[in-house]
Amino acid sequence: MNTGFGDYTIQPVPFTNASIADDFWKRRIDTAINITIPYDFEKCEETGRIDNFAKAGGLMDGPHQGIFYDDSDVFKVAQGAAYALQVAPNPALEAYLDELIDKFAAAQEDDGYLYTARTIDPDNVPEPCGPKRWSNLAVNHELYNVGHMYEAAVAYFQATGKRGFLDIAVRNADLIDSVFGPEKLRDVPGHQEIEIGLVALYRATGDARYLRLARYFLDERGQENGRQMYGHYCQDHRPVTEQREAVGHAVRAGYMYAAMTDIAALYGDAEYAAAVKELWGNVVGKKLALTGGIGARHDGEAFGADYELPNLTAYNETCAAQANILWNHRLFLLTGEAKYIDILERTLYNGFLSGVGMDGRSFYYVNPLACDGEYRFNRALAMSRQPWYQTSCCPTNVVRLLPSLSGYIYALRQNAVFVNLYIAGSADLTLASAEARLELRTDYPWSGRIQLDVTVSEAATFDLKLRIPAFAQGQPLPSKLYRYLDEHVDAASLAVDGKEIPIEINAGYAAISRRWTGATRVEFQLPLPIQRVVANDAVADLQGKVALERGPLVYALESADNDAPVLDLALPDSSQLRAEYQPGLLGGLTTIRGHALEKDGGAVEFTAIPYYAWGHRGDGPMTVWLNNE
Repeated sequence: MNTGFGDYTIQPVPFTNASIADDFWKRRIDTAINITIPYDFEKCEETGRIDNFAKAGGLMDGPHQGIFYDDSDVFKVAQGAAYALQVAPNPALEAYLDELIDKFAAAQEDDGYLYTARTIDPDNVPEPCGPKRWSNLAVNHELYNVGHMYEAAVAYFQATGKRGFLDIAVRNADLIDSVFGPEKLRDVPGHQEIEIGLVALYRATGDARYLRLARYFLDERGQENGRQMYGHYCQDHRPVTEQREAVGHAVRAGYMYAAMTDIAALYGDAEYAAAVKELWGNVVGKKLALTGGIGARHDGEAFGADYELPNLTAYNETCAAQANILWNHRLFLLTGEAKYIDILERTLYNGFLSGVGMDGRSFYYVNPLACDGEYRFNRALAMSRQPWYQTSCCPTNVVRLLPSLSGYIYALRQNAVFVNLYIAGSADLTLASAEARLELRTDYPWSGRIQLDVTVSEAATFDLKLRIPAFAQGQPLPSKLYRYLDEHVDAASLAVDGKEIPIEINAGYAAISRRWTGATRVEFQLPLPIQRVVANDAVADLQGKVALERGPLVYALESADNDAPVLDLALPDSSQLRAEYQPGLLGGLTTIRGHALEKDGGAVEFTAIPYYAWGHRGDGPMTVWLNNE
C-alpha cells in the first residue's frame, strides 16, 4: 500500500514463513501454545478479568473485579493465541476467541470507548481511573490497555481474516484520534504501549491517521502544553528526541523506545533515529544486566543510575526483557547491525526465558542475579516461581513472544538474506529473482556447529549474511560494560559445499556473496569456550566478582547442584572448567563444572547450570556472580 510513508529497509521474514524444529526452542514454544495459553485464559477467567468484559457489556451483573489494567492481560493472551493459530490451526481455540471477541464487542461503548473499569459502573470507578474519561492518564492505563488490544486484533485478523476484532480496535482508535491532538486534548499515556499498537493498526489498515497519532503521543511527551508532566518515571521529563539516558519504569521505556524506532523508520526521521541509538548506548554501556535484563531497581521497576547493577537486589522484570527484545529487533531492522541482535539473543536466552517455567504454569516476575532466600521483592519471594500474580503482566506477556519467535531468525534487504539466530528449522523466502528455501540444522546453544542448506528455484545473486556473535569475537557485549578475562577465542570457520572460505566481518556479519544455483550447503562453526566475565570497574556492586558464560548462555550456581553455600564460593583464576552435557537434567542441558573455594579456603567441586533453568527444583540460594580469587 502506498501511504506516503517509508519503512524499515530491512524486513523480517514473517514467522508464518519460518518454522522451528530444534529441541531447545520447539519444546518451549509447544508448551506455550498447548499449556501456557490455555492456562493464562483459565486464570483470566478465575480472577474475573474476562467476566469484566461481560459485565461491561450487560451480559452479567456484578462489580468490576481486579485492577484497572487487567483488561490488558486478556488482550495479551488473545494476541498470543492468535499467533498460535497462525502456527497451526486449532478450531477449539478459534471458537473460544470468537466468544471472547463477542464479549469485547459487548463491552465497547457506542462511541468506541473500551475500558471495563469505568464502563461497568461509571459512578463508582476505581480511584486511579479518574473521575471521567482521560482524566488520570499518568496512572490509569486507559490508553495502555487498548494498545495491547490493537496488537491482538491485528494478529487475529492476520490469523483468520475475520474483521470483527479489528473493527472493535478501529472504532476505539477512531475515538481516541478524535479526542487527542495538537488542536484537541493535549496529553500522553502514563504507560506507553498504545504507540506500538497504533503502528500495528496502521500497517493492517493503511490508515495513516493511526501512525500520525502514534507520533503525536511521542512528540507530546516532555511538553507541558497546559498539562502537568509526569516526570522521569514515565519518560515525560523532556521531549523524546532530547532524551539520552534511560530512566524511569523500564517496561514503559522499552515500549517507548521500540515505538520511537518505528517512527524513525516510517518517517525517515533522523532525530528519532539519533535519540534511540544514544539511548541504546546508555543502556548497553551502563545499565544492562549480564542476562540482558533491564530495570535494576525494584523501587518503581525502574532503571537505576549509570552502573547501578546489583546482584542480589536486581529487579529485571520479565516484561522489561520482552520490551528490550522488541526494541533491539527494530534497531537491527533500522540499521542492519548485528550488535542489536547480540543484545536480543542475550536477553532472549537469559533474562526473558528465565521468566517462564518449563512447565508453562510457573513464572518469575523479577529475575535477580542472586537469591539468598531472605531478600524480598514487592512481587514475591525472589526464589519462588509463582503460578500467577495479582499483577500478571509477565505471565501473559510471554505467550506473545514464544509462538512468534521464528520471525526473529531471518530478515531480508534487497539482495541480502540475514541469518540472525541459530535455531534449527526452515524458512521460505521470496527474493527479487527467485524463491529460496533455507534449512538450518544445529544443536545450538549447546554446540556451535551450524549447517545451512540453501535451495533456490532458479539462479540468483545475493549475499547470505551470517551473524558472528560478540561472544565469538572475544567480548560479551558490544560495549565496555563487561569483558572476558581471556579475550582470545578461536576464530569461527565457514565452508561452502565443503570448501573453506575466509571470513570477513562487517557490521557483525560474515557475508557470502555469490550466484546461488540449485542446492548449496553452508557449514559454519562458532567457538563456544567457557568464559569468565568481569564487570566494568564503575559497577561497584560487582567488583571482585566473576561470572561464567558459554556461547549465548549466562550460568548460575544453584543450591540444588551444590553442597557448599553458593553465595560464599570464590572462583580461582586457576580453576580448570569443563562443559558437560547432561541429557537427563532439566530437559537436557550443558553444565559447567570446576573447583571453587569455600570461606575457609577449602576446595569444593561446583556445578553451574544455564541461568534460565534456575528455580525449577525447589527453593534455595542461587548466584550468577561469584567471588573472584
